[in-house]
Amino acid sequence: MAANTEVVVIGGGYAGVMAANRLTQRDDVTVTLVNPRPTFVERIRLHQLVGGSHGTVVDYRKVLADGVRLVVDTVTRIDAAERGVTLATGGTVGYDYLIYAVGSGSADPRVPGAGEFAYPIATLEESQRLRSVLDAAPATAAVTVVGAGPAGIETAAELAELGRTVTLVCGGALGPYLHPRGRRAIARRLAGLGVTVLDGPGTQVTAVTRDAVRLSDGRRVPSEVTIWTAGFGVPDLAARSGLSTDALGRLLTDETLTSVDDVRIVAAGDSAAPSDLPFRMGCQSAVQLGPQAAETVLSRIAGERPASIDVGFLGQCISLGRHVGVFQFSRRNDTAIRLYVGGRPGAKLKELVCRSTVWQLGYEARRPGARTWWAKDARRRQLLQANREAPAPAVERAT
Repeated sequence: MAANTEVVVIGGGYAGVMAANRLTQRDDVTVTLVNPRPTFVERIRLHQLVGGSHGTVVDYRKVLADGVRLVVDTVTRIDAAERGVTLATGGTVGYDYLIYAVGSGSADPRVPGAGEFAYPIATLEESQRLRSVLDAAPATAAVTVVGAGPAGIETAAELAELGRTVTLVCGGALGPYLHPRGRRAIARRLAGLGVTVLDGPGTQVTAVTRDAVRLSDGRRVPSEVTIWTAGFGVPDLAARSGLSTDALGRLLTDETLTSVDDVRIVAAGDSAAPSDLPFRMGCQSAVQLGPQAAETVLSRIAGERPASIDVGFLGQCISLGRHVGVFQFSRRNDTAIRLYVGGRPGAKLKELVCRSTVWQLGYEARRPGARTWWAKDARRRQLLQANREAPAPAVERAT
């Protein structure tokens, strides 16, 4: 191998930026980050973009190390045999190691009419489009938000606080991650904002039309603007490139985040499925997996054995308009507990998380390798053992 090692990182989100920055620890490593946009997107603020209360775009100069080369383009194929990636503009970029951090986006709703009449908000472009639609809609227009995870709850609250008539269709439980105490606090706040919450049995969406949402119990919910936040999907780049993925399309890796197909391909963030036991999608796991993916590459360059991933969680924070929020605490294994912080303190904690996440990216750019203070989950080994004793996982490989 040449004295200089070329590492390509695909994806400039939370995981990709953290990985690229961590790689700059070594002067003999050249890092190229390929991303479709010239700016970093704070995905955890997209609901604020929709509501018009906050921007979501950050200059890469604030979060990306000076030594990282940014290529604004889209990777259309990975050629593992030749160690190169093909770009949408027609060029190619070679690599010695590749970090796959393509992130996630809106899932295919597979509900009649949803693709045509509902507006997803998982990406910057989707959120900008929805913002334009809402700006053009009458203030009295009925708005329906489908999906009761953090994105759905936050979007419903953000718009209701602006005076919009909002219905939140849960398709089951409101905030399924939450402890019942945290869930009740969120339900009270939504009720106070005037949001109609449809949860429990019979609230699965079966069809979306231009002016309504139909539910599995037969109800028809009038809707002039329907917002789809139910579920996330990942790009199919890995599958299209002939790499092994899980059923959702995440790249299958071992516990060092190394692809099961190729020792020179390492994954991080929402698009990684280590041991077919992926972590919850989101920035909390991404900012931990990014540096660990980079450390795997750095270990291989140094001729050392890479360490297994070590990730822990603190909870989930949800904004409920601009002045109220809920921070739901969890065990390190991402299981919600009784403890939560609500009201204005909850909103301040949420804002602190948003600001600190961007700060962490910049800190890693300035001091790569210094950040090591995440709480770890000691129970993952037990889950891995249980998985080994269970039937073999479903593996998908492109032909």
